[in-house]
Amino acid sequence: MEVIALREKIPCLDLKGQHQQIKKEVFEAFERVYEETAFSGGPFVEEFERNFSSFCGTGYAVGVNNGTSALHLALLALGIGTGDEVIVPANTFIATAWGVTYTGAIPVFVDCTPDTWQIDAAKIEEKITSRTKAIIGVHLYGQPFDVVALKSICRKFNLYLLEDAAQAQGAKFKETPVGGFGEMACFSFYPGKNLGACGEAGGITTGNEAYYKHLLSLRNHGSRVRYYHDEVGYNMRMGGLEAASLNVKLKYLPGWNSRRREIAERYQSEVKNKHLQMQHQPEWAESVYHLFVVTTEDRDGLLKYLNHNNIYPGLHYPVPCHLQRAYAHLQYREGDCPNAEYLASHCLSLPMYAELSDEEVSYVISVLNSYEHG
Repeated sequence: MEVIALREKIPCLDLKGQHQQIKKEVFEAFERVYEETAFSGGPFVEEFERNFSSFCGTGYAVGVNNGTSALHLALLALGIGTGDEVIVPANTFIATAWGVTYTGAIPVFVDCTPDTWQIDAAKIEEKITSRTKAIIGVHLYGQPFDVVALKSICRKFNLYLLEDAAQAQGAKFKETPVGGFGEMACFSFYPGKNLGACGEAGGITTGNEAYYKHLLSLRNHGSRVRYYHDEVGYNMRMGGLEAASLNVKLKYLPGWNSRRREIAERYQSEVKNKHLQMQHQPEWAESVYHLFVVTTEDRDGLLKYLNHNNIYPGLHYPVPCHLQRAYAHLQYREGDCPNAEYLASHCLSLPMYAELSDEEVSYVISVLNSYEHG
């Protein structure tokens, strides 16, 4: 098989192409921040908050320093704390659980389904106790979770619903953008996300004014008036440079997401290898394909084969949350969440970013179709 000449190696993610396209605009935006010395909070953050809340169709958005802080502050704004329990998918990035732990509450892990790899709604109710206060649904890999199912459970047990939308900027559930289905939604703008800052950043969207005002205080040392502190707060403001880069990128996001969908559709329709399985796409879910994950029985063999052909996939996530050493005190064991455990030991993330050329996508597909298990 002839190795393509367009790129020496095809990584899972390459940010250089995107940033070269918009470098002039971003640097001009940085210059404006510099001229106003608005480096922490300020007008550029406020502009992004307005733009992003409009993008998500929510009343409010609050910019913070990263997506983990977004989860932490949102849970605090819900009044969740020591002794409470929060339902969390076992198959997610660890930050989903960190947000719970930082409040003093306990994450209660629930297995994923074997096809969508999202939290299994049918297994949630058995984990609910008198201490349960909320469910966190994760729009995993950019694909919305089953909002209807989780909202139904929340209504039945009087629980809060929090969206972890860290990977899903622009995704839609039944043609409605994610970000407004729960009490709040938490976003990460880590550089590698579909909408990534030039630096670390995160955000929270909500339609509830009381939550919005509380979040403004919590991110700013518990202060609504300078030097007056009404509660224990945190230093979790978004920076002006990060906000300026996000304002530039936000207008390009629909086009970038559209390109990701084109690539995903090609993977789904043109990869014919029976040894590979892909995430099931329900008809109500419009994913933005932050990641394109496949599973195979011999992951190490496939990884070696792809590397030999200059393709370097990612690995999300090799250890499910409930089996992480940090949560050993919760006494989960292997076999408690079998679907999440299977995924962790059998998954790979294919190259996925808007700047992949058609020729590179064709090459990846050709290599995948030539793979022979064992």
